[in-house]
Amino acid sequence: MPKKILIVDDAAFMRMMLKKIIAPTGNELIEAVDGLDGATKYKEHKPSLVLLDIIMPNVDGIECLKQIMAFDKEARVVMCTSIGQDAIMNDAVTIGARDFIIKPFDTARVLDIVTKNLKQD
Repeated sequence: MPKKILIVDDAAFMRMMLKKIIAPTGNELIEAVDGLDGATKYKEHKPSLVLLDIIMPNVDGIECLKQIMAFDKEARVVMCTSIGQDAIMNDAVTIGARDFIIKPFDTARVLDIVTKNLKQD
């Protein structure tokens, strides 16, 4: 049975890259353009997994993560980050992020993390 995956990234190109990698899995993909949109769509769709960018306008990934975790302590959120954001990643894990993916995306790693996190359902 297909699961819902929410992709939250302000860069349309990054959302497209993730969709291209994940689409063959047959899961339903939902997109959000920033952290505010991401938190709203999480509450609306209750996805099985969130792929969440950190650096975004309006509401950043850390604040979005806090809002999602406040709404659902069991949320599965994987942060998408550029190299060199270790301190932010530590904060994200403390708040509740399950894992992280480094940009540029490695197809095998993305699929591995998606598969691993969806199996926990």
